[in-house]
Amino acid sequence: EVQLVESGGGMVRPGGSLRLSCAASGFTFNTYDMNWVRQAPGKGPEWVSTITAEDADTYYAGSVKGRFTISRDNAKNALYLQMNSLKPEDTALYYCARLVLGWASLDWGQGTQVTVSS
Repeated sequence: EVQLVESGGGMVRPGGSLRLSCAASGFTFNTYDMNWVRQAPGKGPEWVSTITAEDADTYYAGSVKGRFTISRDNAKNALYLQMNSLKPEDTALYYCARLVLGWASLDWGQGTQVTVSS
């Protein structure tokens, strides 16, 4: 069974940093592009970042580019998101996700909450 378990969230002040982790199991991790998606209360899901399987190329939403860094460790079946210079608008539940049939079908984790507030 595919499992994705996020961790590392918490409450930080504006300008602070957090490092999110995702532990993956139940599939061949190193053959899949991996993603971070977030959802704020009352909002729809928002794509944050992607890292490819082949060359670990990275892509970011404009709202986080320059502040967030996605990475992966295939030996550990782990995905990471380093979040710096956090803003209140970054407050959301953050999920790691594997695309099964493009964006029409995803495997999700349980999510980890990030709250940025003074």
